Amino acid sequence: ESKRLIACTMSAARAALTLFLVGCSALALHEAHPHPAESYVAAVYEHPALLAPNPLELTSRQQALELMNWNLDIYEQQVMAAAQKGVQIIVFPEDGIHGFNFTRTSIYPFLDFMPPHELGRWNPCLEPHRFSDTEVLQRLSCMAVKGQMFLVANLGTKQPCLSHDPGCPQDGRYHFNTNVVFSSNGTLANRYRKHNLYFEAAFDSPAEVDLITFDTPFAGKFGMFTCFDILFFDPAVQLLRDSEVKHIVYPTAWMNQLPLLAAIEIQKAFAAAFGVNVLAANIHHPSLGMTGSGIHTPLKSFCYHDTDSPKGHLIIAQIAKNPPSLVRTENATNERDPSHSKFLKILSDDPYCEKDAQEVHCDEADKWNMNIPPTFHSEMMYDNFTLVPAWGKEGYLQVCSNTLCCHLLYERPTLSTELYALGVFDGLHTVHGTYYIQVCALVKCGGLGFDTCGQEITEAEGLFDFHLWGNFSTFYIFPLFLTSGMTLDTPDQLGWENNHYFLRKSGLSSGLVTAALYGRLYDRN
Repeated sequence: ESKRLIACTMSAARAALTLFLVGCSALALHEAHPHPAESYVAAVYEHPALLAPNPLELTSRQQALELMNWNLDIYEQQVMAAAQKGVQIIVFPEDGIHGFNFTRTSIYPFLDFMPPHELGRWNPCLEPHRFSDTEVLQRLSCMAVKGQMFLVANLGTKQPCLSHDPGCPQDGRYHFNTNVVFSSNGTLANRYRKHNLYFEAAFDSPAEVDLITFDTPFAGKFGMFTCFDILFFDPAVQLLRDSEVKHIVYPTAWMNQLPLLAAIEIQKAFAAAFGVNVLAANIHHPSLGMTGSGIHTPLKSFCYHDTDSPKGHLIIAQIAKNPPSLVRTENATNERDPSHSKFLKILSDDPYCEKDAQEVHCDEADKWNMNIPPTFHSEMMYDNFTLVPAWGKEGYLQVCSNTLCCHLLYERPTLSTELYALGVFDGLHTVHGTYYIQVCALVKCGGLGFDTCGQEITEAEGLFDFHLWGNFSTFYIFPLFLTSGMTLDTPDQLGWENNHYFLRKSGLSSGLVTAALYGRLYDRN
């Protein structure tokens, strides 16, 4: 199993992409569909949830149900709208029914009872009285029946435990942040309990990670996880050891964090890195920085990001049952355009090419490095990055941290007055979660001062044709690529070459905000 996992993920991570232009689009259905027999129609809904006015206050079950039913009414409207478009599966966001910021005590009235697997199959719509405190599950089940589609939603659930259970909380019950999936006939097909909680005092993490999949008649096998899980091996990467999992459903309540972890940015990066479709539904609260949903394939994205509108948004797209295959990087070495030849020469030439930028023995690189720009430090997403400015119309840059060296070979069709920089970080991220990362990032800075590099910006004018690469110590590398106006772009090529991972792009259609290779070293968390 482990060998198969490594082979599968290495193959995906080593693969290169020759991709189409991608934008953040939210049309109902899109041109250039796959053939209907080879595709399915999916929907995700970004929901502006009605939140409890005071989540710390104790309420009754009836009061909790009134609030949740308000949100469920909107869900039902979206299901029926999706049904009119032939949708076969719909995904709703994390916390969309009950909200967030509860204590363990105050969330209790909002929790549905989740019967254990051992009690067998259950259709809450047809068997509403089989278990008590299951009103939310009943409504979701009936929605799936009405819409004749698979339905994925997130809710809070409770499960009694016994005192001899060493993990049993003092109040005698577990609280779980739970995703559920109902089949089109209303049967509860499966459930997933969130493993990597993000400052969620109201919930427990299950003792063992749930590796949850479910089968569909229209697209085969889906995997399922929630929000913060996407940055961790369990369950996100572990799920993909099952080679039949081609699709991920992903309820999330994600707060955008630029320049590296905007919601649509990491959603698309996961799809590209592992060659799967990702159906990502985020909650919509722009004042909290929470917006950004999408239906992402390895090649394209149909997504939504709006910080101005208070309204929710339904995205519908027709996508392939089998995500398009990724092009092997070996094919890239046969391309002999000048920029790629230069990149290959830098990789294959003598060691000074990497170790000492002053003695780069690569075509025209000598003149670029006569005046080496200064190295500086700046905070980016709470990490101390080492950076070097990308001045001039063309250049070759290198910057290192610990064992990771990042390289940038670039030309600029036109120069803007903006400051861009190449940054590197190789270390343990410790704010809002603890996990080890290796990052090479070309970013637009917030201003003209070095201390503005790493600031959150969304607009840019700078155009680049470039190769970005690094000697990563992991095969788990996520390509982050964000352009002006919170739109997504796609690399022309992506993958391994001579023990370095690279991203290549030319012909940007809008200004570059971020182009980054975000490596995760799961065993160093």
